[in-house]
Amino acid sequence: MNEITIAVKYDNDNPTVSGRELHAALEVQTPYRMWFPRMCEYGFTENVDYSVTNIFVHHSKGGSQGYIDHQLTIDMAKELCMIQRTEIGKCCREYFINLEKQWNSPDAVMARALQIADQKLELAKQQNGSLIETTAVQAKQIEVMKPKADYCDMVLHSEGLMPITTIAKDYGKSAKWLNKWLHEHGIQYKQGQIWLLYQKYADRGYMKSKTHTVYDKNGDPTAKIHSYWTQQGRIFIYDQLKKDGILPLIEKDDS
Repeated sequence: MNEITIAVKYDNDNPTVSGRELHAALEVQTPYRMWFPRMCEYGFTENVDYSVTNIFVHHSKGGSQGYIDHQLTIDMAKELCMIQRTEIGKCCREYFINLEKQWNSPDAVMARALQIADQKLELAKQQNGSLIETTAVQAKQIEVMKPKADYCDMVLHSEGLMPITTIAKDYGKSAKWLNKWLHEHGIQYKQGQIWLLYQKYADRGYMKSKTHTVYDKNGDPTAKIHSYWTQQGRIFIYDQLKKDGILPLIEKDDS
């Protein structure tokens, strides 16, 4: 009798064997396609005791042929060996019993545990690497957004209306420069001595007018209208200037 050697496949840490290889080792004369269905009549269940697989055999003269095979649990393989009631069946069963002993030995169990631990450690490293990368991206985004947040926070904590001169100082510019820029970009126009918003922006609450009384050299009062920007309008100017690459000094300092 030749030494029994049946390849064992370890799928998800569960050892299985090929039905066709076991059939050949048992030296069964009945063709496999007829033998296996007959063996299943002993109460074996698909996807519990065995799973269906396909194999392809390549011929020496070219071409290949497909066959249906089955991966059997070790328990099913042992029972099939016993059902044969042959000497070779007994030897094959002993082969699987010894295989189980080796599989369940303390050294083998420890080796599998270490392998699983290594896999989990590697997965943790990958996840940690992804987390570090994500955190770095978020930190970069925060760094980019922080100057705007600082400037907007300053604006939100400011009260009342502001003259264009004060807003222009945020950018190190003059009121004349900023008024001209806003005009060139279709945001405001000049009527008499005051700047007014074009209709597109007029009803958004960006600007308000105030009337002041001034006195001429003779002491006679005269009413003059001045335009002031709201804090909402100040943010609007910020967004428009930023599109043109113009930043307030607070952002330039942070960068």
